[in-house]
Amino acid sequence: MTPGTLVLLHEPNATAAAWGDLPEALRSYGVHVITPDVPDATGPRYIARASLTITATDPEPPLTLAAHGTAGPLLPGIALAQRAAHRPIAGYVFIDADLPRPQDQTENDLPMPPDWPEAPCAYLRTHRDRSAPTNHDQALREARLRTWPTTDQEPPTTIPQALRNLLTAL
Repeated sequence: MTPGTLVLLHEPNATAAAWGDLPEALRSYGVHVITPDVPDATGPRYIARASLTITATDPEPPLTLAAHGTAGPLLPGIALAQRAAHRPIAGYVFIDADLPRPQDQTENDLPMPPDWPEAPCAYLRTHRDRSAPTNHDQALREARLRTWPTTDQEPPTTIPQALRNLLTAL
């Protein structure tokens, strides 16, 4: 990853506290991290509120957008807003996340830039996610088919270590 800012985006209807100590652990590795808090918002409203919060922090470009869970499909819309504000996107990381789908395959009207993904993408599957019933096996397979860097985190490697390594691969 090039120097810049890692933006950790929590799932809709959650808060930035869902990241736990991950932001601080990443900062200890020298990563500039911001964690917008976007409670009680979904879909386009989440995109708008997250984008305003990112703008308010005046992040150092380029941005790497990382999403957890159902925030994954929102990344193209957030990236579109950041690019409109002249903040380049260095990459995308999906952490136990759903992947964006083309507009004709989605149930709602999420913004999808025609050139998405215009930056490298990566996928992190955590040990914790494998023990929960999710559909992320398919997302991980799809990421591998797209030849994205992927990591299947296993202890003793911690999530911050696995994420830092994945960011380096972008």
